[in-house]
Formats: sequence, C-alpha cells, structure tokens
Amino acid sequence: MKLCIQNARHLEAPVDLLTADGKILTMTPAGHCPPPEDCEIFDAHGLTLMPSMTDAHTHLREPGYEYKEDIASGLEAAARGGFGTVMCMANTRPVNDTASVTAHMLERARQSHPHGPRLCPVAAASVGLKGEELTPLAELKAAGCVAVSNDGRPLESAEIVRRIMEYAADLDLILIDHCEDPHLARGWRMHEGATSGLLGVKGQPAAGEAVQAARDIMLAEYLGVPVHIAHVSAALTVDVIAWGKARGVPVTAETCPHYLLLDETALEGYNTLAKVSPPLRTAEDRAALRRAVKDGLIDILATDHAPHAAHEKEGTLDEALCGFTGLDLALSLTWELVREGALTEADLQRLWCRRPAEIFHLPWNGFAPGDPADFFLLDPAAVWIPGRETMYSKSLNTPFLGRELHGRVVHHWLGGRRLF
Repeated sequence: MKLCIQNARHLEAPVDLLTADGKILTMTPAGHCPPPEDCEIFDAHGLTLMPSMTDAHTHLREPGYEYKEDIASGLEAAARGGFGTVMCMANTRPVNDTASVTAHMLERARQSHPHGPRLCPVAAASVGLKGEELTPLAELKAAGCVAVSNDGRPLESAEIVRRIMEYAADLDLILIDHCEDPHLARGWRMHEGATSGLLGVKGQPAAGEAVQAARDIMLAEYLGVPVHIAHVSAALTVDVIAWGKARGVPVTAETCPHYLLLDETALEGYNTLAKVSPPLRTAEDRAALRRAVKDGLIDILATDHAPHAAHEKEGTLDEALCGFTGLDLALSLTWELVREGALTEADLQRLWCRRPAEIFHLPWNGFAPGDPADFFLLDPAAVWIPGRETMYSKSLNTPFLGRELHGRVVHHWLGGRRLF
C-alpha cells in the first residue's frame, strides 16, 4: 500500500511525501498533487519531516555487558531518537575481533528489531583491542562489519596504525580512531585547565588528543588512504584537521552534541555524570567546535552513546566510569542548536544523515525518488525531561538528566514500515 504523509514541514516548507514498497516516490509542495486512491493518509500538520539519522559511534555493550545496555534496548532507544542506522563499537566482551561475534550481534539485532533500526558492527582494529596484533579484517567485513576502530583504547604504535590503515583501505573500510596520547597525563579525570585546578583533580591537556590526530593525518597523507577522527573535543584538534584538509588529506571527523553544549564547568561539584572521554573542555573549545560543525570542517555528529549502570557513576570522580548515554537525547540536544540559530535543519540533515552515509558507504534517504523510505516526524513544540519514564536506554548516565529539552520524535518509519 502507498503511504502519503501530508502537510509536514521539511526545511521550513510544507510538503506531502508519497512512498510505496519501502521507497520514496515523490516529495511535493503540500496540496500540489492529490494522493492516489489506494493510499494511506497521515496528516502531519505541525510536525517536522526528517530523514532517519545514522549514528556512526555507539556502544551497545552486548555481548558481555548487558546490564548496561543490550542490542534490543539500544536499538529501541535509537529508533525513538530518530536513528535508522547504528554503527556499534567493538569494545564488548568478547571483543568484536572475530566473525562469530559480529554474527552474534547481527542475529540479536534481527531477533529484537527485524524491521530496524539497522545494526552495522564496527570491527576491532587489533586483537582484544590490545594494540599489538591486527584482526582478520577481511573475515570481519565479510561477516558484516562496515568500519574498523580500537575505540576505548587509543593505539600507541604508529606502525600498527599504519598497518591497520593499509589493510582497511584494501577492503574499502576506514579506520575510526580514538585519538588520545595514553602517556600524556596518565590517570586524568577531566580536562586540564582552570576548573581541574580549582577542584584539585588531575586533568588531560587538549594536546593529548591533537598529537595523535596529527599522527593519523600525516600517516593518511603518506599512504594516500582515508582516516576518520572520532569524538573531537578540542580547538587544537580542529586546527590539526583543518591543516590536513588544506593539504588534501582524506581526513574526516566527528564530534558529539555534548561537546557543543557543555564545557569543563559541568564537572564543578565533582559531578560524575559529566565525566566523559575525551573530557569536556573549555568554553573556547566549545565555540571552536560549533564553528567547525557549522562550516563542515567537522563532517558529522555522532552520539558516542556509552551507557553505564547507576553504580558505575556513583562514588568519587576518580572511581566513576567515563561516558554518557546519548541515543535518546541526541536529536533533542542538537535541536536546541537549531532553536538558538547556531545550526539549521539543513545542517542537521547533513551532519546526521548525508555525510555519515557518504563516509561509511551506507544507504540514506535524501527524499529523492527511489531513496529508502526511512524518515521520522519530529514535534518541535514537544517539551520533555530526560528520566526513567521518558528514556528507552537501560542507562541514565547523562548530565542532561532532569533538564527540560525541546523537540521529540513522535513517529518513525523505516523501509516504509511504521515503527511507532
């Protein structure tokens, strides 16, 4: 059956969307073309139409850490947050360094969400994430992996990074690198700066991220292969990426909503919910990241969804684990930037939809005829407060807990099938 979404707003214009057989047929100005007789009608007056998003950086914890999150709960949070595709990192137990682990992840996704969101595993870059021995990337790609990363453990050896880049490029995969010098300010708890000094807490300088990003970019230039810099947090790293792009290096980069909205002062009072890796940095870093996202120097947004159980965020700042839950929140957080005028709806579609799909060779919906009918309706007037009653992830480890947010997904279709 055909479906017609009528009177939605897309990029500030009223539109009607017609789909059939899981594909886009047409998108026209509202009221321009009468719908076919054999068509289901959905009136979307007052709602914003957006293509389903891709999260290129998610930790779903299964196998091994299902008490934090599992694939079923993570994909439900993704669907409710507007995501049609989720790329999950390899730091599970066992690590996703063999085809059997990849197959397990994909089977769990099929069992829990047969109609999506789609799960795209990311292969471990090194066996056990130890940074010593390369994984069998050809087998992992054949099993369904779409990229490679050692995320969670930075790669110390430039030689290992080189070999991973070369091997991945031969398979048309890209290395997503967690850039952090593990020796610079070992044992850090937050950004090294004014707030860490006032709190008496050991910090990590921004240079710890930038030096490894520079290494990766120089290797990518030397080898003539691409590299993707994960969760950029610092202005100095932005400068390094700009230098690489100006030289024509095939480097791409991501940042996360929390780096655009928060800074180091969120840790005042030893707030463990604000502890994340890489750490929240200065207001100046936040401003630089906003500029880089707006002008496309940073290519995409990603959640770095890192769920933890409540007890893992309790206790002291030294004891608390790093990471925020993000799949439920990401769209509403970035919608705040649209409300502020810092970004536009077109920017969101570029950052969350088009560019992730281009970088990682994934399908996406640009609302052209034949595109996958993956889209959602956002209520821009909805006001909600993150908490146990309003979130679908198992975990609530976010500094935005209890804060009033605007904009929420109210309906979601994947392949033309309505999820909710």
